[in-house]
Amino acid sequence: MKSLENSFAFNRLHLLLAACALLLGSCGSIPRVGSSGRYLEGRDQFLRGRGGDMDKAIVALESVAQQNPAYKDTLTLLGRAYYRKGRLKDTYVIIQRALAVKKDDEIAWIVLGLTQLRLGQDAQGLQTLQGGITLLSKASVNGYLGFDYWDTRGIVRGSISRTAFLTTKGLEEKQQIIQSAELLLTRIDDEENLRRVEEPRERERGFTD
Repeated sequence: MKSLENSFAFNRLHLLLAACALLLGSCGSIPRVGSSGRYLEGRDQFLRGRGGDMDKAIVALESVAQQNPAYKDTLTLLGRAYYRKGRLKDTYVIIQRALAVKKDDEIAWIVLGLTQLRLGQDAQGLQTLQGGITLLSKASVNGYLGFDYWDTRGIVRGSISRTAFLTTKGLEEKQQIIQSAELLLTRIDDEENLRRVEEPRERERGFTD
């Protein structure tokens, strides 16, 4: 009798675990807790690009920003998420906070420049964007974002060069400048996603060669 009860209890537990697995699978992601977990949740949604949920990214990153605004690049990611949603005034405020935390954040400077251009602060926006691109060029010479291998195909460098060239042509090319700078940020995101997959393999090949 005792054995039968244990068997029923085990079956109930098994069914409960299966139901939980189905629930988590239908949600598409596993809820994370703490600043680190919420940051990863927000960054994961953001780096999915069009496939990500910017509302979820914003909720997660806002939670981290309230608890620890200096945590990694939380404020910059949050500003970029606002920008993607078209919340330019929110972007403007949060990106300035990001630069108060880290004044040499090249991505934040680029986002600020883009935001200023879209808000009609054209002269200042162009200057800000040029400064951000200069910082990015210097920061990505030997690896980037903690990756030893970076932009091995030269796609990001090409995008940097094109955007920098367009900014020298002045505000008559404003729309092209904005499009090019936005594409540059997308290229960086794509490269970061690629590096997370490829770099461990490249290191492994390096050890075995």
